[in-house]
Amino acid sequence: MDSLQGVLLGIGNPLLDISAETKPDLLEKYELKPGNAILAEPKHVPLYEELVKNYKVEYIAGGAAQNTIRAAQWMLQVPHATSYIGCIGNDEYGKRIKEAAENAGVKTYYLVDETTSTGTCAVLVIDKERSLVANLAAANNYKKTHFESPEIQAVVEKAQFYYCSGFFLTVSPDTLVTMGKHALQHNKYFLMNLSAPFLINFFWDAMASVLPYADVVFCNESEAETLGAKQNWGNDLEEVAKKLAEFPKENKSRTRMVVFTQGANQTIVCKDGKITKFAPIKCSSEEIVDVNGAGDSFVGGFISRFVQNKPVEECIAAAHYAAWECIRRSGATFPPQPKFAYP
Repeated sequence: MDSLQGVLLGIGNPLLDISAETKPDLLEKYELKPGNAILAEPKHVPLYEELVKNYKVEYIAGGAAQNTIRAAQWMLQVPHATSYIGCIGNDEYGKRIKEAAENAGVKTYYLVDETTSTGTCAVLVIDKERSLVANLAAANNYKKTHFESPEIQAVVEKAQFYYCSGFFLTVSPDTLVTMGKHALQHNKYFLMNLSAPFLINFFWDAMASVLPYADVVFCNESEAETLGAKQNWGNDLEEVAKKLAEFPKENKSRTRMVVFTQGANQTIVCKDGKITKFAPIKCSSEEIVDVNGAGDSFVGGFISRFVQNKPVEECIAAAHYAAWECIRRSGATFPPQPKFAYP
């Protein structure tokens, strides 16, 4: 297992989740929708203080890519199998994020911005569904020069698999292209999550610059539907998966795999032009605490087996298991030890 140390490197926006069970009128007040993820606008600024003041909040180390890396680390149970980079502030929230990630076994290499506070994400939970409002703050200040520094390049060289969330496209798409080019040059794996409909609609040029380097692409059904509409690929998700798999690709030595989650419905996988569907683990509504982090955990579970060159069936089974554990707890958190076995 020592060979797995440093095998996976993730990059994204490290955020401290401020999570609370809320009421519908709070969503209405800030014009938010359940099951959605957005970047904070000026009108959302008072939301964070209101959440802390009026609700019982939990603070959880978050950010989509960091959640995924923590989930992969938890599933792997090999100290420092995973590494993570992003930008935090030099403040209490930044310390909390670093401590939580390091305690989970993830090796962190944050760029620390001395002038900006650590990013936060308001997580409004209503009827087990969540609405996310991210105030990137320091996370928005990541610099490609950090990625190109000798310390980080040593981490990049050691890693064999790279993962990014689509949210990072709003921060430094050039860094993702550089990461993708390294993966291409050394025939390593680059995995990407489309992450949110607004990214497909409003940051398509950046997304289209990174997608050619992606060997595996993840998204949920709403993102897949948005992509189908954006590219005029129709609304049949199996066809959208095939079209995305066929999207121009730099590394010609292997085809692109596409994975669409659909909540409690079957997960769609397109590999080598063939569609396969996998049923998730059944979970009663009484068992579900909240679905925040479920998609991130799914990807972390998948990657934990993918870096070990396990078959797709096992990768998906691990993904479904990690998501199942996550939705039965508050936020993107996990039990002390995974109890995943395959078959």
